[in-house]
Amino acid sequence: MGDRHDPFRAIARAASVDAVALVPGANFTRLYGHEFHQNERPLVVVVPAEGAPAAVVPNLELGSFAGIGFEGEVFDWRDQTGYQSAFDALFAHLGVGSIGVEGQSMRVFVEQALRRGARAGYPIGGTETSGGGELRLVDLQREIAALRLRKNADEITALRRAIHTTETALAETVAEVRAGMTEKAIESVLVQRLFANGADDFAFPPIVAAADNSARPHASARDDYAVRAGDALLIDFGGRRGGLCADITRTFFVGHCSDAHAAIHETVQAANAAGRAASMPGASAHDIDEASTAVLEASAHANRIRHKTGHGLGRDIHEDPYIMRGNDETLDPGMVFTIEPGLYETGDMGVRIEDDILITERGHESLTVFERGIAIL
Repeated sequence: MGDRHDPFRAIARAASVDAVALVPGANFTRLYGHEFHQNERPLVVVVPAEGAPAAVVPNLELGSFAGIGFEGEVFDWRDQTGYQSAFDALFAHLGVGSIGVEGQSMRVFVEQALRRGARAGYPIGGTETSGGGELRLVDLQREIAALRLRKNADEITALRRAIHTTETALAETVAEVRAGMTEKAIESVLVQRLFANGADDFAFPPIVAAADNSARPHASARDDYAVRAGDALLIDFGGRRGGLCADITRTFFVGHCSDAHAAIHETVQAANAAGRAASMPGASAHDIDEASTAVLEASAHANRIRHKTGHGLGRDIHEDPYIMRGNDETLDPGMVFTIEPGLYETGDMGVRIEDDILITERGHESLTVFERGIAIL
């Protein structure tokens, strides 16, 4: 009879490694239903291709770790003695010589502890399948993350709640925006509204950028710039609820919008609509980027393109599938991603319009519903 670790065992077998290692993060939280944080104290679960898993756990986390109902051996360690002996004992217990890891999450000092543990642990138990106790590590980030590609019903419900909270906060914030407010002051209102409406946390640090700052896709709010009539105001942010992230961008205009800026906004809005229209089961990530980016490239503003069309969204703010040319990954029901075309002119302004899209059996649903047209504040 299988258990919750079986998908990871299958990944290990398919990759011809002895085991898969998981560290705190999105994959760990989805598997165990409890969030642990990456810090200076390593916590690692190793799932062998056959048999029960084992874990290295800081002693001070044992109480919390007991709450996940872990099915294998736990090797704990204390600050006073250090963690290496726990890694040594882990390898003596498991006797594995190759491990698949989450390449975007595994930190160097944890990798080194694994390697030292393999060298120390082999003489006690196991077979030296990689020679001399030297551990072979394989990056299986994509294969492990793929287990989260198709959101289940609970995750989609959490996404809806996170997005509703985020859109409500956005509506309440822009209702307060006036010329003369600094970007930082607007950001402060946004943050207050986000948590007042029930967010558990930020999905990522919010972006509030006006005028020339809006031409920087990942700008930081300034405390020395007050928005003025005619400015573009780009707001990109999201709340987190139930472990799932929202991510929305809208670009507003303060007081009035020039004809030139309106033309740029209308182009981006058309590109957003084209990307959404192309979103359906069986389409590829390439197809969606192609549909959206082609609109931008056909416009008079093609030299303002700076980035791909979107990224997967879920427990991580950026995850598979990445909506970009050259990615032929097929989209299936349950996948969630952003469509966020943008145009940016350094020294002038930028426009981005971002929605969160769920692939359904018959097409798609835009989980974000905030008005996309030109809005004057």
